[in-house]
Amino acid sequence: MKTIYKYVIRPDKLKVQMPKGARLLTAREQADEICVWAEVDTEQPTEQRHFQVFGTGHLMHEDMGTSREYVGTAHLEGGALVFHVYEYTGV
Repeated sequence: MKTIYKYVIRPDKLKVQMPKGARLLTAREQADEICVWAEVDTEQPTEQRHFQVFGTGHLMHEDMGTSREYVGTAHLEGGALVFHVYEYTGV
């Protein structure tokens, strides 16, 4: 069954279990947490997805794989902290 799930992530490398083939919709803040929303098929087995979060002005190191896809931006602490979420592909 298709539905939308929310996954809470933190500003460092993170592996998230999602149903296989989940389509990422966006990353944003909610209640001072960084979240990723994805359209998922709940009948699929899960797979591990790899994310990393970079603060504005922080070094974007290349340690997770060959490519990454931008997912979204989260503003925490009233916009004082801005984080950019990427998913690594080709890991």
